[in-house]
Amino acid sequence: QVQLVESGGGLVQPGGSLILSCAASGRIFSVNVMRWYRQTPGKQRELVASITSGGSTNYADSVKGRFTISRDNAKNTVYLQMNSLKPEDTAVYYCNIQAGRIYWGQGTQVTVFS
Repeated sequence: QVQLVESGGGLVQPGGSLILSCAASGRIFSVNVMRWYRQTPGKQRELVASITSGGSTNYADSVKGRFTISRDNAKNTVYLQMNSLKPEDTAVYYCNIQAGRIYWGQGTQVTVFS
């Protein structure tokens, strides 16, 4: 059984910063790609950022230059540093890991308000 536990969401004003973390535990032998998605009501889940086991990263155009994804392989943890937050970044953020199969976190709410 694999569990993903997310933390770090909350309320922040525009221009502020938050860091999300997602720790995987359980029967994990190797983790390949780790990703962050986000979703707002009535919309499809959107891929925000991804990072491979080798450290290669990709970002959605809407967050390039503002968000940074990183990982700690020893801790099976992925992070999302979010800077210069905008109201349109408001969403529930989900982590996702590929470890034999795909696992999802429970989601954490990020609200950017003025």
